[in-house]
Amino acid sequence: MAALASSHDDRKIAVVTGASSGIGAASARALAGDGFKVFCAARRIDRLTELADQIDGVAIACDVTDQDQVDALAAAVGPRCDVVLNNAGGAVGQDPIETADVADWERMYQINVAGTLRVTQALLGAVEAAHGAFIFITSTAAETAYEGGGGYCGVKSAERFMAGSLRLELVGRPIRVCEVSPGMVHTDEFSLVRFGGDQAKADAVYAGVAEPLVAADIAEAVRWIATLPEHVNIDRLVIRPRAQAANWKVARD
Repeated sequence: MAALASSHDDRKIAVVTGASSGIGAASARALAGDGFKVFCAARRIDRLTELADQIDGVAIACDVTDQDQVDALAAAVGPRCDVVLNNAGGAVGQDPIETADVADWERMYQINVAGTLRVTQALLGAVEAAHGAFIFITSTAAETAYEGGGGYCGVKSAERFMAGSLRLELVGRPIRVCEVSPGMVHTDEFSLVRFGGDQAKADAVYAGVAEPLVAADIAEAVRWIATLPEHVNIDRLVIRPRAQAANWKVARD
């Protein structure tokens, strides 16, 4: 734990998982800019500390696949939490089902699904106490299947249905359950991680696309949802760049 925010403040509280890069880091900045005290959670504490220092937030080293670390995150946050951004996740590999590595699929499930479940369970009481919101970052991979996407489409679909089931189970209680489903977002790490550090393969994903989304575009949607009145629920917001009509239909130069 590092970079403790200023004490005795009365800011609303947000928790962002996967905050060390990409959509998570951008969302932490956007929420802080709107007055939230942001608990930045991820595995890479060095990056988190730098971010938290910049936004007057709190850096918490947290691997969402580790129950003890998730429990420590919840303890650090305390009894009230206005927003939880379930963002930690990612894709591993893009092999066809015929040759896919089961370990890749298990890793994706542990982060995207089981990890999101752990965080949601650990912070649900605090969110209810604040009449707050859970925001799930899923993906347009949950909209439809595509070649090489069996594993990632599967885990993001599971996360989507987790959010949907949670919304049904909590109806009548003061908790919003919202989902943001991004399409093609160009970040420094998502595709690079997916392809095991192969920069050429990562670059090919965005080749010829003049204006893919960037992390700040999704962060603005997160900020908007987080600041809506508590009676307004955004069940699902699908965001794609103009150049992407579907997962498989992208305008390229």
